[in-house]
Amino acid sequence: MRTVNRNAEKNDAAELVKAAQSGDRNAFGELYMRYAGTVRSIAAARLPVDEVADAVQEVFLRALRKLRALRDAGAFGAWIAAIARNTVHDLQRAADVRLGVEQEPIGRETQIDVMTARAAVRAIRRLPAAYRNTVRMRVVEGMTGPEIANRTGLSAGSVRVNLHRGLKILRQRLMPPRRRTRT
Repeated sequence: MRTVNRNAEKNDAAELVKAAQSGDRNAFGELYMRYAGTVRSIAAARLPVDEVADAVQEVFLRALRKLRALRDAGAFGAWIAAIARNTVHDLQRAADVRLGVEQEPIGRETQIDVMTARAAVRAIRRLPAAYRNTVRMRVVEGMTGPEIANRTGLSAGSVRVNLHRGLKILRQRLMPPRRRTRT
């Protein structure tokens, strides 16, 4: 059932891509709704939190400009992810140039936020495969349980179990070790 749902979703996305390539702005809007979470995840893994929304917007602007050049409509997900990685790289490089020439380094609180977010993303990547995607979709993309079930083809109960177990592991890995007190 999972494979059927993924294939149906991929075919549906391919139809949206074809419609968007023909100028249907609503189709492109639907693609944005479906893939913005993935793009946000890629950007959040490497950019400061306050730059993620702008990066997502830039990715979709670039995608819109290049959409007619996409030959395989079924490859939209991989294509938009590649644009996201390239855009994030470009933004990081531009920030490095600005930092070296005209800006002060980011404040300590922002650095801590970025380090914490990166640690969380690394910890999610190291989760067992059974929990990794559901936790990523919930924590990074902000999807609800029913949305995750729809996207993955899992039952709502399986999503709840995977989230419960995966988040428990994630909390254990991200929490600092407790100091034991002697009595």
